[in-house]
Amino acid sequence: MASWNSVPLEVTYQVFGWLTFISWGISCYPQVILNFRRKSVVGLNFDYEILNTIKHWSYLIYNASLFFSPVIQKQYFDKYGYQQMIPVAANDVAFSTHSVVMNLVVLFQLAIYERGNQKFTKYAISIVAIVCIIYSICFFIALPSHSWLWLISIFNSIQVCMTIIKYFPQAFMNFLRKSTDGFSIGGVLLDFSGGVFNYSQMAVQSIDQGSWVNFYGNMGKVLISLVTIVYDSILMLQHYVLYPEKKGVTCSKNYKEIKQPLISESPIPIDQQIKDSVPAQEV
Repeated sequence: MASWNSVPLEVTYQVFGWLTFISWGISCYPQVILNFRRKSVVGLNFDYEILNTIKHWSYLIYNASLFFSPVIQKQYFDKYGYQQMIPVAANDVAFSTHSVVMNLVVLFQLAIYERGNQKFTKYAISIVAIVCIIYSICFFIALPSHSWLWLISIFNSIQVCMTIIKYFPQAFMNFLRKSTDGFSIGGVLLDFSGGVFNYSQMAVQSIDQGSWVNFYGNMGKVLISLVTIVYDSILMLQHYVLYPEKKGVTCSKNYKEIKQPLISESPIPIDQQIKDSVPAQEV
């Protein structure tokens, strides 16, 4: 296994890595807090959350396996060369673990809070079922030859696919509602920052090693950064440019209606109010 050639670049690599963990880790909390304060998940797309959960489980399996398993690490070096570095860092494992836990928290909120007429669509459920079938088939294919690196690469590829499609339901829902009310923009900003830091971390490693092997040796990490940056840019465009005046309109309107008194506070007697409200009959 290769070692670092530059101490400053190694330090920079670690800094970018943990900045990624902090940004992506904290990005989970604004939505959780918003749901808790509103006691409602109206405006949060359910398909986004279930696809996001599958995505993070897949990424955790890939990161933890490649980071901790000597067997899989040996298979990686046999394929890419022993002069290369493992493209998974401790912050990747920490981020994946934290994300899985936080997504379970959000799923719990979907179950207990007011959700209107929102539910998981049959398309999202079908995607989850197909992914589970693919995982099962690939496991039994890899089992006889112990092709574990190939197997976790499948997990990594699928988590990229989940990343590509998971943002679409929320972006499309915002488009239909012409509003981003109920969807936390704070999480999007932190998610965007995490994508930038994550890509920068890989670039620093490549510069130090004078090789781009870590990029195509972990295409999942590369693509998750780029896809995150692109989709978060779309969500920020919706929030700040396309639908800025729509935020809170529905909630504000409902709140005003609730505040209307059931009984008029006018000094005019109620029977007189009723009489005045009835149009006079024509003679």
